[in-house]
Parts: sequence; structure tokens; C-alpha cells
Amino acid sequence: MQVVLAQPRGFCAGVTRAIEIVERVLERHGAPVYVFHEIVHNQWVVNDLRSRGAVFVDTLAHLPAGSQVVFSAHGVSAAVVAQAQHLGLHSVDATCPLVNKVHQQAQRFVRQGRTLLMIGHAGHEEVVGTMGQAGAPVHLVSQVGDVAALNLPTGKPLAYVTQTTLSLDDTRDIIAALHARYPDIVGPEVDDICYATQNRQVAVRALAAQVDLVLVVGARNSSNSNRLREVAAHDGVPAHLVQDASDIRPEWLRAPALDTLRVGVTAGASTPEVLVQEVVAALRQRHAGPVVQLAGVREDTRFRLPVQLAVPVV
Repeated sequence: MQVVLAQPRGFCAGVTRAIEIVERVLERHGAPVYVFHEIVHNQWVVNDLRSRGAVFVDTLAHLPAGSQVVFSAHGVSAAVVAQAQHLGLHSVDATCPLVNKVHQQAQRFVRQGRTLLMIGHAGHEEVVGTMGQAGAPVHLVSQVGDVAALNLPTGKPLAYVTQTTLSLDDTRDIIAALHARYPDIVGPEVDDICYATQNRQVAVRALAAQVDLVLVVGARNSSNSNRLREVAAHDGVPAHLVQDASDIRPEWLRAPALDTLRVGVTAGASTPEVLVQEVVAALRQRHAGPVVQLAGVREDTRFRLPVQLAVPVV
């Protein structure tokens, strides 16, 4: 077996920033620190922070006044922000700056008097947060077929924004369908798909071209990890999402006759490298062989912490 690693893979700058925010709040204020929703979609990360005093909640209603609460990297609605203030909570916003950029674009389109559409998956925290930040009703489009079913008010110009973690191919097809039906619709000046999503999807496509099987390390509820699996499968390679090494099935690893099985490994933007290395170790334990890392984009993006956390406690 040859194991081939995609580059880039794993943590992006927004995830790194969100986790550090929770760590800094714990360092400054001690446990418990409440986190509204999973800080990122990875159970290993969530469990690690929980072991250090983070408490993950899906409602703010019963938190004690004066509590420290961190909003997740996916962003929250304006109503959640207002509720935290009303309850006397001390909130720190860990929303990814690239998700915040989508919020701001949505608000600009609404201020321009446009009817707003959002391309995204219903119920995903980022979509809920963005629609709740727009300041006006938002029409959700999740797939190409939804475009034909739209019943939009007449006489108002249209605009769209997109969830940052979608498949580039799916987004492109939905946007094309929107332009075909509504030729005057406008979107952001640049893609809302974030650099990390784009880089990882380009990398997994390059990986799929060179291997017999792709394993994507990521949580089942991670949108960007699921999209990586879909991109690889779309290119005709068997692809599976694994949360950790225990999810690997022996039947996936049958080598072609008289040949070496080439297994590609990548990871979603919320997946720590430790899980990738555990998967690699498990593969090599079953079938020893070389590990090769493909050349790819080297990411050096860093996002600033919120002002109140920028200086570490001495």
C-alpha cells in the first residue's frame, strides 16, 4: 500500500482562531465557559475543549447572568447576539472572518433594496446565522432544482450570497441556474466560497487523479468534509468519510491484482492533524508501505483574535 496525503488538509485559519478563542477565554476566566453550538464540527476538538471546562449549549436561556459565552465559528443570528446581551452574558464572537464577510455582503444587498437569496444547506448553523444577520427575509436555495420552484416578489432586484463550505461545482451550477432564470441577479464581487474550502477541494481533486481510494478524515456533520468526499467520488474514485481510524473498513483496502493499492488521505478544515496521522498509522499497520505528500498550496493565512483576547494572560 502507498499512502498519499493531500496538501493542504485539516485546520484552516478560521478554525484555528475559533479554538484559540475558547482556550483564551478559559485561560482568563476559568471554567465553565459556555460555547453556543459546537465551536467547530469535530467531536475530537469538542471533547478536548470540554475536558478543559468548555460547556457546549444549544440555547442561552438558562445560562447564569455574567457567564462567559463564545459564539461558534459558524456565526449566529442577530437575535442570538441580542439575547446574550439581554441575559447579561459576556459574549465573545468566534465567527470566522470569512463568514462575517458573507454577513456584511448580505446586509449590503438588503440595504440596496434587493430581495436576497442564500445558496446553502437548510439547518446548517452558518446558514441559520447568515439568514438571521441579513435584516430581511431570505430565500434559501439548496440545489439546482430549487431554482425553478422559487416564487419571488416582482419589481425588486435580486441578489445572492453563498454558504462558505459548499462544493464549488454545486455552487457554480446553482448560480448558473439563477442567472438563467433571473438574468439581472447579482452576487458578491468575489466568491463567498472561502479560500480553505477551495484549496482543499482543488487538492482532493488532484489527489483523486492519482489514487485508487480516498479517505476523508472529518466529522459526519462537517459540511466541508462531506463536500470533499463528494468531490473525490464525482471524479470516479471510491471515497469514504471517516471520523477516525476506527471507521476504516478492511474491505476498502483490497489491492488490485499484482499491483499496489494507492490510498489518498485528506481532512476537512475542522479536523486536527492528530486524527490524520492516526489514520495513516492504522493504514500502515495493516499494509506497510511508503507515505507520500503531494505538493500543493501552502497556506499562511492568519486571522486576528478579538481585541479583548489579543494579549495573552501572563
